Amino acid sequence: MARAALGTAVEPGDELVGALIDTHGLLGLWDALRGGTPPDRVPVERWERLRTRLASAEPERDLAASAALGGRFLCPGDREWPGQLDDLGPARPLGLWVRGRCSLRLAALRSVAVVGARACTEYGAWAAARLAGGLAERGWSVVSGAAYGVDGAAHRGALAAGGLTIGVLACGVDRPYPRAHRALIERVAEEGLLLAELPPGAHPTRSRFLQRNRLIAALARGTVVVEARLRSGALVTARRATALGRHVMGVPGPVSSPLSGGVHRLLREEGVLVTDADEVIELVGEMGDLAPREEGPVLPRDLLHPRTREVLELLPAHAAVTSGQVSDRAGAPEPEVRARLLELSSLGFVLRRGGYWQLGHPSG
Repeated sequence: MARAALGTAVEPGDELVGALIDTHGLLGLWDALRGGTPPDRVPVERWERLRTRLASAEPERDLAASAALGGRFLCPGDREWPGQLDDLGPARPLGLWVRGRCSLRLAALRSVAVVGARACTEYGAWAAARLAGGLAERGWSVVSGAAYGVDGAAHRGALAAGGLTIGVLACGVDRPYPRAHRALIERVAEEGLLLAELPPGAHPTRSRFLQRNRLIAALARGTVVVEARLRSGALVTARRATALGRHVMGVPGPVSSPLSGGVHRLLREEGVLVTDADEVIELVGEMGDLAPREEGPVLPRDLLHPRTREVLELLPAHAAVTSGQVSDRAGAPEPEVRARLLELSSLGFVLRRGGYWQLGHPSG
């Protein structure tokens, strides 16, 4: 009850309050706030602001509203609490409001965040949906922020693949935002998980979006950025992930697009380039989860012995030559060169005309 109440009085990511809890304990801070005596080195003005906001808290109402939606309130130490959130230290959430049937802890064990530009291009939406769908097909949860653009494409890609996706909101779980994503957010709550630090009824603000990003970064094993300008909230998430020791990845885009600028800088400075789900899983998965190595098509000449291929490459394109001329060019004995030419002839690479040799299939 104290955590639910403090979640109303404290903005997400408040490290001062987190440090006070670490020092005095949650109930110690709770008693101090109700008693009115600020701990040492806490500004009086800040303390009074906390007390004023706490006076308007109605945790019983918030818990009832959450229950009416089929939701629940999780506290650190609960069986369903994702332990990786504790890596945030003093910025750890006081609690989480959750909607969805799955266990948040289990869903987050194998999860990847897919984030990016709100005003993304068709390429960005396609790349995010393809990446999320591939992760979902391989049993990985996809974490994102339910926003326009890349976030929405990532959620849709995971859902289309029949996978689990986690939406992290910067408002209450009863207030779908953006409103145009109401149907998508409700579907995430129905088939996956929806979570927020703020109590039911809370509205989003710019600072809350930025603090929401730290939860996305902490919850997942790694963060993939798909399209981002040089100044982007998605890059804030990536920097948070780096600070937490998580894997940071980026999907490259056209160099002519401003939406590629932030991702390409990320790749130059700290991120790892990925193009599909297999490459992501190779980085964040278990030992041995290697992505298939893609190779170009194998040409018939690739199968030749290196010395035979060397003789083939010495034949002129539009003229016939003797084996002796090829021997001189190769710096090899003529009998060996003649044997290589006979081998090439049997394979159709060269044609023999009397004592002369010429290319048979230049494209081979």
